[in-house]
Amino acid sequence: MLKYTGHPLVDVGVATITAFAGKQRPEDLTEADLDSIADYIAREYVRQPLLSFLTVAFPNSGFTQPAYNKQPEKRQIYAERVLRAYRAEAETSGEICVFTGEPAAAVSFDVTGELRPGRAFRQHVPLLTGEGLINFHPYGDAGVPVSGKALLAIQAFPLGCAKCSGRLLAVHSDNPRLTYHFAAEFLLENRRAVQLAQESGSSKLPEMKFSQRTLLIDVLLRAHELQREAREDEALFSLTAYHLTNSGQEADLDIYHLPMQIISFLREMYSAPYAAQWKAIVRRAWEVPPKGKRDREDFEPRKNWLYEDLFDLPQNAAQFIRTYFLRVALSWARGKTDPCTTYSLQNEADLVSWAITASFLRRILGMEKERVEQIRQLGDALADYVAGQNDRRFFRDFFTTSRYDYFRSALIKANLTYVRSGKPPFITLDPYIAVFEEGDGVAQTDWRLARDLVLIRMIEQLYQRGWFQSNAEVLVETVEETTEEL
Repeated sequence: MLKYTGHPLVDVGVATITAFAGKQRPEDLTEADLDSIADYIAREYVRQPLLSFLTVAFPNSGFTQPAYNKQPEKRQIYAERVLRAYRAEAETSGEICVFTGEPAAAVSFDVTGELRPGRAFRQHVPLLTGEGLINFHPYGDAGVPVSGKALLAIQAFPLGCAKCSGRLLAVHSDNPRLTYHFAAEFLLENRRAVQLAQESGSSKLPEMKFSQRTLLIDVLLRAHELQREAREDEALFSLTAYHLTNSGQEADLDIYHLPMQIISFLREMYSAPYAAQWKAIVRRAWEVPPKGKRDREDFEPRKNWLYEDLFDLPQNAAQFIRTYFLRVALSWARGKTDPCTTYSLQNEADLVSWAITASFLRRILGMEKERVEQIRQLGDALADYVAGQNDRRFFRDFFTTSRYDYFRSALIKANLTYVRSGKPPFITLDPYIAVFEEGDGVAQTDWRLARDLVLIRMIEQLYQRGWFQSNAEVLVETVEETTEEL
C-alpha cells in the first residue's frame, strides 16, 4: 500500500509505519495497518511526553498549538485531517503529490479550513516555509500538494527518529533495508521511552545515551547488512543522517554522510580475520571519566572518538591513521574525556596492525594494491635491518624526523653502513622512489603518510619479534617528539 519515494522525510516515515505494523515491506501494508498507527499518533501526540517534544518537528501544528490546550476537540479534528486522508474514500484535489506522484488530498489541513485543500506547510512538513510565504513556490502559489499517504508517513516520521541534542536524527539509505533498520530501532526505543515517561509522570522524552555520530555507527553495526560476510557481487550502499530541528525561529539541519567505502570497510573489520584486534582499537576510543572524583561518579561515555572521526574521512585520513593505527597520542584534547591524548606505543604496540591498515588503504583511500605491497615490503626490509643491527638511533630518526631531506639522509646513511659491513642494501632505489618520491628527488606530497604506513608494518614486525621488550625507550621518546608536530 505504501512505497519508498527517495525522499528522507517520507521514507523514514514509511519505514516507521512498516515497523510499527511488524512487517518488513511497505508494499505489504494494509489500510488496517495505517489505521493502527494513525490511532497511536492521534492518542500520543496530544499528550506528554510527545506533546512537548513535537515542537521540534511540527511547531504551530494542531498537535502542539498552545491555543488548543483548553480545546482538545480541536486537536482531535486536526489529527483526523492530517492522519486519515489516505483512506480510499478520501477526496483528492486534482493536484499531484510532490512526494509520491499520487493525487493530492482535498482536505484542508488546519482546523478552521482556511488553508488551501491538500496544501502542506511548515507545521505539517518539517523545514518547509510558513503558510504566509510565497517565495520559492511556482507562481507564488504557497504550500506543496501532498497525498494522504505521504502526509501520514511524515506525521509518523518523528517516531522513527532518535532524539539527540534536542533534535531529531533521521537516517536514510539507498538500501531500503538499512532505512528500515534505523527506523525500527528508533521506534522501539521511542515507544519504550514514552511508556516509561508516562509511568513516571515525566513530560520529557529522554535523550539517546550516545552523541549523534556515535549513535549512528552503534546502530549501523547491529544491522543485518553489516553483520554478514560481504560477497563480491553484492551491491554496496551508503547512508545519510539528518540532524534537524523545525522549531520556531531556529530551524536548522546538519547532514552526516557515510559513503559506501566506509561502510564496506566497517563490514570487513567485523569479519573473522580482523574483529578481535579492531574491537580492541574501538574500545580504547571510548570517552574516559574526567579526573575529578565528583565528575567520575556515574560517568557514562557518550562518544567513541573513532566512530566520530569516521565521518570526516577521507579528508582526515593521515591523522586517523596516525592516531588509531600508529597509536601516536594527540597533543591537543577534544575535552577532558578524550582518550586519544593518552595513546602510547609503549603500552599499545599490540594494537598496531598492518592487516587493518592495508584494508583501510584499499577501501577508504582507494590505494592500488601494488603500492600497498611496496609499502609492506619496505616495512619488512627496515624491520629486518633494525632488528638485525639493533639500530635504535635509526628507528628513532625514522619515526621523528619532520623534514624530508633529513629523513632521506637517515635512510641513506643507514643503508651505506649496512653495505660497508658486507651485506646487501636493505633498500634499493626503485622501491624507495615508488613509496616516497614523485621522481627527480621530489618528495611525494604525502610522504609523511607513507612514512607512517611503513612504520606501522615495521612496528608490527618488531613487536612480533620481541625487539621492543629490550628497546621500549625508543617508543617513549618517539611519542613525546611526534605529538608536538601534529
